Amino acid sequence: MIVEAKGLLFDMDGVLISSIASVNRCWKRWAAHYDVPNAEQFTIRHGSRAVEIMYGLRPDFTPAQVDEGLRLIEDMEIEDVADLKVLPGVGELLNSLPQDRWTIVTSATRRLTLARLKVAGLPVPERLITGNDVTNGKPHPEPYITGAKLLGFTPAECIVVEDAPTGVGSGKAAGSRVLGVLGTHQAPELYAAGAEWVVASLERVKAEPVNDGLAIIFDLVDNA
Repeated sequence: MIVEAKGLLFDMDGVLISSIASVNRCWKRWAAHYDVPNAEQFTIRHGSRAVEIMYGLRPDFTPAQVDEGLRLIEDMEIEDVADLKVLPGVGELLNSLPQDRWTIVTSATRRLTLARLKVAGLPVPERLITGNDVTNGKPHPEPYITGAKLLGFTPAECIVVEDAPTGVGSGKAAGSRVLGVLGTHQAPELYAAGAEWVVASLERVKAEPVNDGLAIIFDLVDNA
């Protein structure tokens, strides 16, 4: 499959890096710290911002408690990076892209995003969108509308690269085409959320300059 786009908007966790084990460990610890029932069994909904996860667990929190809780989960996740890994093909793909043609749009906070990218040794876009930069998190369209604007393009001119139905929904609602990546979810889930295409990993994706944009070349995974 070959498709053209002006720019690429990448989710981070589950697309570029894998830190899901750390995320689950840290949220279980966080939930126990704040006396959430059955904390040891809690599993987060992948792709959501920390503030939304927090309100789901402790809707009674005051603004001051929210600030304290956000700082605590950031600290926990920044410290717990022993098994963070770069996913297949990511380094090669990012290093092949012109800097002005891609960015990251993540639900993670800016502080955590920069810390994870540093540990991973991946290139950091000059500008990126984090959970701190939007009022509404995924699946709202705001993150990907803002990411496209950051590159100077419309969402329709960009391809969103996502691993979670929540993020796929955000990209589709923004008006972008979406390339799903297997890892945290299966192909039928990503297609059902609206992804136009799904690939096994970014190892199966290449990008080449063409006209006034990029030709994105990849091998499809069937919706089965």
